[in-house]
Formats: sequence, structure tokens, C-alpha cells
Amino acid sequence: MANEHGSEQVRTQIDIIYRTESRRIFATLIRLLGDFDLAEDALHEAFRVAMEQWPRDGVPANPRAWLVSTGRFKAIDALRRRARFDASLVVLAEQLDQDIDNTIGQDDEEIEDDRLRLIFTCCHPALSPDARVALTLREVCGLTTEAIAHAFLTTPSTLAQRIVRAKSKISDAHIPYEVPDREALPERLDTVLQVIYLVFNEGYYASSGESLTRSDLSDEAIRLARLLVELLPESEVVGLLALMLLHEARRATRASTEGDLVLLEDQDRTRWNREQIAEGIALVRQALSSDSVGAYTLQAAIAAVHASATDFAATDWAQIVGLYDLLMQVTPSPVVEINRAGAVAMRDGPAAGLELVDDILARGDLANYPLAHATRAELCRRLGKAGEARASYKRALTLAQQEPERRSLERRLARLSE
Repeated sequence: MANEHGSEQVRTQIDIIYRTESRRIFATLIRLLGDFDLAEDALHEAFRVAMEQWPRDGVPANPRAWLVSTGRFKAIDALRRRARFDASLVVLAEQLDQDIDNTIGQDDEEIEDDRLRLIFTCCHPALSPDARVALTLREVCGLTTEAIAHAFLTTPSTLAQRIVRAKSKISDAHIPYEVPDREALPERLDTVLQVIYLVFNEGYYASSGESLTRSDLSDEAIRLARLLVELLPESEVVGLLALMLLHEARRATRASTEGDLVLLEDQDRTRWNREQIAEGIALVRQALSSDSVGAYTLQAAIAAVHASATDFAATDWAQIVGLYDLLMQVTPSPVVEINRAGAVAMRDGPAAGLELVDDILARGDLANYPLAHATRAELCRRLGKAGEARASYKRALTLAQQEPERRSLERRLARLSE
């Protein structure tokens, strides 16, 4: 029984390593093997061998290096077996086998940089913008095709084809696996920032499912943003890091012990992470001192106003509306508009906010966006329009994909009936 218990502990440890380390290992295997699909197969082979050997032999001192080394050996063996049918694979297997001891012995910094290399490869200008984002979310972050398809409002099969074409393009065009030099970096940066923020959002507010958040994804996005700040400390890189830190500071209060969504006005601000808030506000000031201020910096400034308020009632809504006005000039969008409408409602009253929300919905831009209908429902409730509030809450419920969000809407709907 003791051995069985020990084996179960090792398997649990392997599961944890897979969740926390597999995408880093995958990125390193791409550098070593030069091929997405070969690296993916090698990753799964390495973990399969670990499940067989570690319960018997014990967990290695450096599990990540062991998995990288095992994955690479397995890939080379597979190529040699396939070489019986394709002679060109013999040369490839020999190339991969050269200097194997030197290559596997990479230091931690080199291995950590592999994911940054992979992001820039996935965000190469030769790929379409949609393909860059989809490929990075799939290959760097390990999101499922279904989750990415939901974010793109497309079908999983269409998304899968897009990813396959992007991989083929990287291979056919011999896109290098590297971080671009400083001259080429700015043109590649916008998409990289977009990808990192999408990864953060999937972790901070999961697009669907039972769990409100996935801390592994948001932590990874913050880590990647820190690497980018070291590499290229431009205002928007700094602004994005600030924005994510200020949101992340509220993580502990965004869900109840039962996993239900807690709205901003109901969150216990004494439990917000003051260290992250202080760092985020300092980074906002740094980013705002730049000659040009972008969308991430303005969003971070809005988050900083919220984080600085002692309670919800003390929020400086006039400043927030002013920042949304600037944001609309930089990146006009219906989602920014709906958020601005909510801020206007807090500054000028629910009637003013409802008028703006109804104008946005009348255009049809956010007909399938649950937050727009939830915002309208709340404003109608505050104005005593119970029937309209009930209809808007029900519309939001039909659109919501995430269970904690659905439960929150159901509770508000029930309170309205009471």
C-alpha cells in the first residue's frame, strides 16, 4: 500500500508539472527539433515515459531538463524509424543528434527565453493577424482549439485549419525561431501585446466553463510581459504590464468561496494585493510620461483610478469617463463604449447611461455581448423599470458562457423578482 501511495503522489506531481511546465518544455523542444508537430509528439512521449519510470525510479532532480532530454531522444528515435521509408529523415536525425549534451544543458534563462522566441515566431508578419493570435494561444499557451474558436467567434474546425495553415507557412517560409533584432521589433510588437493580453484575459476571466479564473494563464501572461519590458521598455509594453498587475491585484476578491462572481462594488478591498497595486500604479506613471500614450496605458490608468479608491463610493468617475474619452480616440470600439456608458451612469445617473447603452445596442454591434445586456438590466433596475430589467437579464443569461457569470445573473434576476 505504501508503494501504491508513493506512486500516486508521483503521478500527482507529474500532473502538476504538466500543467505548469509543459508549454515551456514544448517551446524548448521546438528550438531543439525545429518543428511544431515533432515537438508536440516529443512532449507527449516524454510525459508518457515519465508516467512509467518516475513512480519506479523517483522524480529527477531537474524534471524539466529530464523531460526536454527524453522528448528529444524520443523524437530522434522516431525519425530514425521513419527513415526506413523516407531517406531524407536520416540526415535530419543525424543533425538533431549532434552536440546533444551541449544543447540539453541549457541554463534556466535560455529555457525561459524559449517561450518568448516562440511568441515572436508565431507573431511573424508573414502570418495573417488572426493566424498569429490563434497559433500563439494554441502553441505557446496550450489553450484548446474550442476555447480559441469561442474567442474568435468561429467554429473549432475552421480554427484548426487556420492553425495548420499557419504552421505550414512557418515551415515553408523558413521563418526563424528567434526574437527579432531591435530594428524589427516594434512592427512585431503590437500583435505580441495583443496575444499576451488575450492570454491574460482567458486566465483572469475564463471565456467558458465552471471556473471563473485560470491563474496559470494570467501568471504566464504577466511573466511574458515582464520579459518584454526587459527587452523593450516602451510605454505600451509597460502599460500592458501595469494593466495586468492592477487587474491581478483583485483576483482573490473576484470570486466567493463557492466560486461565484463578486462584482467590483462588493469586493473586499482590504484583500486586494497592495504590492501589485503599488507596482502597477508606478508603471502607469512611467508609461504616461511617454510622448505617445496607447490603449493599454489608458486602460491601466482607468484600473489605477479604481485601485486607488478606498471604496466603491469614493471612485473618481469623472476621471474615469475622461480616460474613456481618450481611449475612444485611440481605439474606438463598441466594448469601450459600453464600459464608458457604465462610467457615465455612475457620474451622471442611470438615465444618462441607459440612453448611451440603448444607442449602442440599437446599432446591433453588441447584440450577442452578455455584458451589454447585463449593464442595461442593471441601469433599468436602478430606474425602477423592473420589466425591462428582467428581459435584459434573461437576454444576458442566454448569451453567458461561463457558469459563475450565469449564477450571478440568475441571482440578480431572482432578487429583481423578490
